[in-house]
Amino acid sequence: SAVLFSLLPGTDIGVTGGGANRENAAAVTHVTAQPSLLTPEPWNLRVTQTPAKEKAKEGETVVLNCRLNSPQRPSLTDLMVKWYKEDEKGQMDLLEKNVTVMPSNSRVFMSGDLSQGDVSLIILNVTTSDHGVYFCEFTLPDGKVVTGDGTKLRIRRALGLFGIEESIGTIIGVVAAGIGGIVVLIIVLTPQLRKCILCMRQESHQ
Repeated sequence: SAVLFSLLPGTDIGVTGGGANRENAAAVTHVTAQPSLLTPEPWNLRVTQTPAKEKAKEGETVVLNCRLNSPQRPSLTDLMVKWYKEDEKGQMDLLEKNVTVMPSNSRVFMSGDLSQGDVSLIILNVTTSDHGVYFCEFTLPDGKVVTGDGTKLRIRRALGLFGIEESIGTIIGVVAAGIGGIVVLIIVLTPQLRKCILCMRQESHQ
């Protein structure tokens, strides 16, 4: 009688003399181990920069805080940190790949512990040229870049005028407001002065 075999993919059945090998009652299935395709866990990274605005006086030390929050707890070898500044002259890189870009600029360096998520920037002996918006940037192992919202730094200059120390922008604003007030007073008081002068002349003629 004819023997029918139902062949399954990946299944070998032993056949002897035109009949099924009865010693192997069960079919022998060869399973090829496939490598498990594990999708890497996405980086859920959040960068926080504080404060949004900072003021300092010439010669002071400034700390610009930057923290990253991630459930993966990245190590120092997993991430690359970059700090850069933007001002009216454009963008200037200050710190890249966790080290200061310009060796001569020893006033700027990174503090904190990256393994704890702290990559704050310290600027020693600040000058008016340090004003601008500072950004903290991270490059992940997969090449993705995450950047903070930035911190705007303003530097106050000592003018030596009655001990006043304030930013140039504020001084200009105060002076402009003062000049405007004087002009308004002149416009308002001029008619009154004319009346007084006329009254004085009339009294003198009498």
